[in-house]
Amino acid sequence: MKKYANRRLYNTATSAYVTLEDLAAMVREGVDFVVYDAKTSDDLTRQVLTQIIFEEESRGEALLPVQFLRQLIGFYGGQMQSVLPSYLELSLDNFVSQQEQFRSQFSRAFGAAPGVGMFDEQVKQNIAMFERAMKMFTPMAYAPKVEPEKPAEPVQPAGDAALNEMRRQMEEMRAQLDRLAGARSDEPGRK
Repeated sequence: MKKYANRRLYNTATSAYVTLEDLAAMVREGVDFVVYDAKTSDDLTRQVLTQIIFEEESRGEALLPVQFLRQLIGFYGGQMQSVLPSYLELSLDNFVSQQEQFRSQFSRAFGAAPGVGMFDEQVKQNIAMFERAMKMFTPMAYAPKVEPEKPAEPVQPAGDAALNEMRRQMEEMRAQLDRLAGARSDEPGRK
């Protein structure tokens, strides 16, 4: 892809101009692409993908909570800026893997789309875990009005090896976050 000074995007593979919506559809289809500035050859992929997210969010397709966006902005220029991208990638990869495992389990068990109840519960647990991690990285970002967290209710045991593996991975991530939080509190100058 090339981006011209007039802000138009040109798909060099199809020799046609494309819109941000076209690029969003390509992302959803799993098509990898790189966007270069036509004049300077600078890589603009990150900016274009961020612009797609901005467009989706402004259309009412809100996916990112306001508190998450504030925390994310707070990480720029901080000590954790180098750690956060890896953590977010790992979290999303884990979420996608869990989603695929659930789909596979339900299609084997019921021959249909995944059941809403169990999947929703797992999503709630993932979000709770992510929020706990964010609180460890930025404990001052949360106002005192936040109610104490209730522990996530465990998913009903399914007896399936994939579900047990997923639980094991979640526990490993929690342990790793606990270690990171402990190491962070041991830094000189920290109380």
